[in-house]
Amino acid sequence: MTELPARPTIQQAADYANVDPKTIRRWIAQGRVKAHRFGPRLIRVDRDSLLDLARPVGGAL
Repeated sequence: MTELPARPTIQQAADYANVDPKTIRRWIAQGRVKAHRFGPRLIRVDRDSLLDLARPVGGAL
């Protein structure tokens, strides 16, 4: 995997998560991933909230 910038674009976030950009947009709309709008068109994803989706859950060893 490549290094993810602090505020990736939707395309960069999608490439990192290996999903379609529409999925990132859906996750933003659902509140699963935080994002910030800079102007009328520019949306940047919060890297930490994206990485939180990949954190393991449960206690199975």
